[in-house]
Amino acid sequence: MDFMSACLRLLRSGACPVATIAGCLGATFWLRSRMTDQSIDELWGRAQVLMSAGETTAARGVLEALLLRQQGHAAAHMTLSHIAWSDGRVRDAARHALDAARGLPTEPMSIIAVAMALLRTGETVAARTCLEQPALAGADAGPTVMYHAGLRRELGEEAEALRLLDRAHELGVDGPEFRFARGMEHLICGYPQQAQGDFEASLQMDPTACAATFELARLRKQTPERNHLDDFNRRRLLVAHGSQDHAALEFACYKELEDIGRYNEAWGALTKANAIMRALHPWVPEHMRYQVDRLVEICTSAPPTPEPDVHEGPQPIFVFGLPRSGTTLLDRLLGSHSGVVSVGELEDFARQLCWASDQRGLLDARMLERLPELDYRQIGHRYLAQTQWRAHGARFFIDKQPWNWMVAGLIQRALPHARLLHLVRDPMDVCFSNFRAMLGARYAYSFDLQTLAGHFHQYTRLMAHWHEAMPGRILDVSYCDLVGDTEAMMRKVVKFCGLDWEPACLDPSRNTRPIGTLSAMQARAAIHGGTFGAWRRYERQLAAMAKSIRSCPPSRAGS
Repeated sequence: MDFMSACLRLLRSGACPVATIAGCLGATFWLRSRMTDQSIDELWGRAQVLMSAGETTAARGVLEALLLRQQGHAAAHMTLSHIAWSDGRVRDAARHALDAARGLPTEPMSIIAVAMALLRTGETVAARTCLEQPALAGADAGPTVMYHAGLRRELGEEAEALRLLDRAHELGVDGPEFRFARGMEHLICGYPQQAQGDFEASLQMDPTACAATFELARLRKQTPERNHLDDFNRRRLLVAHGSQDHAALEFACYKELEDIGRYNEAWGALTKANAIMRALHPWVPEHMRYQVDRLVEICTSAPPTPEPDVHEGPQPIFVFGLPRSGTTLLDRLLGSHSGVVSVGELEDFARQLCWASDQRGLLDARMLERLPELDYRQIGHRYLAQTQWRAHGARFFIDKQPWNWMVAGLIQRALPHARLLHLVRDPMDVCFSNFRAMLGARYAYSFDLQTLAGHFHQYTRLMAHWHEAMPGRILDVSYCDLVGDTEAMMRKVVKFCGLDWEPACLDPSRNTRPIGTLSAMQARAAIHGGTFGAWRRYERQLAAMAKSIRSCPPSRAGS
């Protein structure tokens, strides 16, 4: 697979391209740098040799000696940023990336690599500043424009990402993975017909590249007269068995078989799809239990802190819960308020936790041990500094990262003025919705029914702890009530956020922001309860999971 295809695969999987691509580029893309001092040339050449040999510790010493002679040597800073990131020293990685940005070159791919290094270390504003450089705007190489599009996607600037993908296509970039990536961006931006065209083109270009099958199946409800099942069955003979493409194809078959009422066959395809994903992305339940145990132990109650700073700029509203719990619907409704803007599923708080604890592993054992000693006021300041630009003048912006339920107590410490909204959905509805969604490696618990039930237990346990540790700080929002009595629920939400009531909060179609989630099509439609009780078609097969879930404490907001 060439470098371009690797980038597209990362985009397709939903993984951030920053960590892989910047690492590849970090030690090599500066080879064109022009240096005049012979001793600096010699040191730089020696560092490159050491880097090529994998002697990063020795290379680090040489590069630091080089910087004593030429403090602004951007190539050395960028390479040191890469070394620091590989070693898990996030703060040093950020510092060197910022120093590299101060001497930013004019070569477009070098700008891209610096922006990637900045973004992964939590320096979002500096990364975005890099992307505004005129040299990058005038880039005429298709792969460079693709990387630029990937970074805009990572920043949540979906319209600009789509524009850049179109520009890359004009410059000759094409292929099944490109068409899939652009189809996804069309879908996010609200252009389903264009998305369908790209997905169909992707499948025509390579019968074995089946990522687009599931997205194509989800674009509409299939019928016995109009579906893709014959085509999908032919592709089953061609796809690499046990691959991510194979899993997507089986999820697609499940979706279409269920649409036309062939439930036994649908269940067979669904269990096969999840078995493939489970083999590709193993999940260790003990790690999740350990995380929750430590969070409960460490964050028993909010420690005494000085009076929180008064922040005059836009304030965050955090919307979180399990995936498929209704977070997107609440985001669309609340984001229709004139004082609120939807900004997507941000990674900024997680990145600031990593920066503060100076390590890459989010909520691993080392970070958990460091949590009590972190400067939460500083974390809050950094989070706000990196996110203010997203509000575009609104009083509030919605950070709709579902995973933030894990760190709700830490958010409250860092941002005591933030509003915290927790979506609660019927346990069987939300768990089954996870099982059938192909959520990806980050949510690998969803590929096994008993593991899924165990994860749900840990989730309810931690949320109960957050409520106990900081009473009144989190508003539970029942998905059932949000759909069944939208106005009553939204009035409660709006009041909790300190806003005046606006009827626009009853109409998600007023919110025209892109939707970067699996709910992109559903969230643009009228509010309905069509997904309630979908699991009952498979009640017999889900009996063991249902029994495990019934042993969990009830959700506060009910079902």
